[in-house]
Amino acid sequence: MLQELLMQALTGGAVNQISKQIGADESTTGNAIQAALPFIIGALARNASNPQGADSLSNALSNDHDGSILDNLGGFLGNTQTANGAGILGHIFGQKQEVVATQISQQSGLNIGQVAQLLITLAPIIMGLLGRTQQQQGLDSEGLSGYLQGQQQVEESSSPVGGFVSSLLDQDHDGSVVDDIAGLAAKYFSR
Repeated sequence: MLQELLMQALTGGAVNQISKQIGADESTTGNAIQAALPFIIGALARNASNPQGADSLSNALSNDHDGSILDNLGGFLGNTQTANGAGILGHIFGQKQEVVATQISQQSGLNIGQVAQLLITLAPIIMGLLGRTQQQQGLDSEGLSGYLQGQQQVEESSSPVGGFVSSLLDQDHDGSVVDDIAGLAAKYFSR
């Protein structure tokens, strides 16, 4: 399960390191990570639910997110600008970034700026986890889509906001979040 893989990757002081970067305590940061994951997985699953989106994600994982970020997570957390977390979020959430950040803020107690920093940090890690999973399981784009759909179902059944995530990310109810979901990071980091 992707959530378990993420929590394993963040052992050994990683959550503490993230907490210090965003200016929050470790417990609140951990809660925010748990709150963010359903949104990220839900958006990735929605984006990969059509063949073009699945191909695009599969290519991005193969070319840019092979999981090597996990081999030196402490190094990445020491300089998160080495990965384009904001760009990843733009692809994942598009124009829904602010709405997602607001929801995570309300659930976790972090302010919007802290949530934005957290998401920028988490996005490359989750993409690395997905890239490694894709390699280890030999997933093509269709297999990746199926894997993400399964992860989304797990998150929806175990998260109190699961079903809400899907409806939030697809507010025009056309079945795609790509056109619904980009600007939070730019908005909050250009201040």
